[in-house]
Amino acid sequence: MYHNSYGQWYNPVYYWSYNGYPYYNSSNNHWNNHRNPYYRNVKLKDYGTKPFVVNIEEAAKQNTTFRTALWTGKHLQVTLMSLNVGEDIGLEIHPTVDQFLRIEEGQGLVQMGKSKEELNFQERVYDGYAIMIPAGTWHNVTNIGNRPLKLYSIYAPPHHPFGTVHETKAVAMAAEESHY
Repeated sequence: MYHNSYGQWYNPVYYWSYNGYPYYNSSNNHWNNHRNPYYRNVKLKDYGTKPFVVNIEEAAKQNTTFRTALWTGKHLQVTLMSLNVGEDIGLEIHPTVDQFLRIEEGQGLVQMGKSKEELNFQERVYDGYAIMIPAGTWHNVTNIGNRPLKLYSIYAPPHHPFGTVHETKAVAMAAEESHY
């Protein structure tokens, strides 16, 4: 906020129309557009319990690993994932963890159910789709497109150790076996 020459407060992100109502002027918002030098590439690592702001869509698209923890707090964790063509997350269940997934790029097939043998919920998902997985639900996501499936996942509470990076699904499976 700044003072103008009349001593009034104004926010340079807004400009005033002819009728006096404020309109958002995105060209003046230097923190959320392509002129910000930090907009495109963020170092993909676990930023822990520190305050952190990121363009999650760009970070998810930038990620090339099967799984990378981006932020792990006491009650929440954000991970980025990239599934190769035909690859899946792997049929799994989190008994005490609710999970949110968002597809940022690509297309997939989501399967969920009460048991491994009864995955009676199936939906195709595309860019911009969100998936909510209740604790205690068997689930899997498979890349059915022709390019990597880019997504992010939110776990509450955290599911993976701080700093988790799994370059491939094989590395992730080996780590999961040794972790539990």
